[in-house]
Amino acid sequence: MNVLVTGGAGFIGSHVVDRFVQEGHQVSVIDNLSTGKRKNVNREAVLYKADICSSRLDRIFKRERPVVIVHLAAQMNVRRSTEDPMFDANVNILGTINLLQLAIKYGVRKMVFASSGGAVYGEQHQFPAPESHPTAPLSPYGISKLSCEHYLEYFRHVAGLGYAALRFGNVYGPRQNPEGEAGVIAIFTQQLLKGQQSLINGNGMQTRDYVYVRDVVEAVMTASDQHVNGIYNVGTGVETTVNDIFARLKTLTQVDSKELHGPAKKGEQLRSVLDCSKLTEDTGWEASVPLGEGLTETVEFFQKKK
Repeated sequence: MNVLVTGGAGFIGSHVVDRFVQEGHQVSVIDNLSTGKRKNVNREAVLYKADICSSRLDRIFKRERPVVIVHLAAQMNVRRSTEDPMFDANVNILGTINLLQLAIKYGVRKMVFASSGGAVYGEQHQFPAPESHPTAPLSPYGISKLSCEHYLEYFRHVAGLGYAALRFGNVYGPRQNPEGEAGVIAIFTQQLLKGQQSLINGNGMQTRDYVYVRDVVEAVMTASDQHVNGIYNVGTGVETTVNDIFARLKTLTQVDSKELHGPAKKGEQLRSVLDCSKLTEDTGWEASVPLGEGLTETVEFFQKKK
């Protein structure tokens, strides 16, 4: 089938593209390459350098006629969303609406949407959080992701477009961008390998549900099936502190670096962990890569890049 992946030159997207190509599908990619890299895109896929808000997308849809859209392109920097909520909404909300309208126009069967299991829930009061947990985003980024989930449901209701909104935990693995604020595992790994001092925000006891990119790709593949519809968490159900991540990476890189703490980041979520039993019950999917194995593969990737 014809599959369109937005953000397909990025970290998660490029792995998704590889998997669809491996399965023999025709894959096209839309990416403005603002953070994604052309070299990440599988040679068997067709890359269109375009923005998801662009009117150019109509011509791309007309040519490619996708059956399934995997929508991963986004403004994903939480800090930037607080500094410029207009930009965040323009990319994440209006860009998604643009895709949804084109999906209806050109007969797309299904959209798989990358939502956020951390940002959408806000401060949790249930651990791990199921999909029924109250949603109370603490950032414009989280608000935009939740808004897109509502638009997906609206277009399903009025036009019959199938969708699966996947609320990802903290995804990590090879190809993750170590620059900027996203991806603490990639950031720490690169700093350790380059002999740079890492800085842990606050006391480092904040927890996240770290899920390996290979497991996320399998969740996307599962969700692309026409019988899988609705909102699903994608994580491991295991909490890990930032301090533990740093200690593990020190061991794997064999770098003796000081555990240096800085001021806590204002508004940072203290605990985040996801209950993924709904996706397991509906599809049989479950995370299969232990943290130790995933961290080892990630470090090996960055070591080869040096």
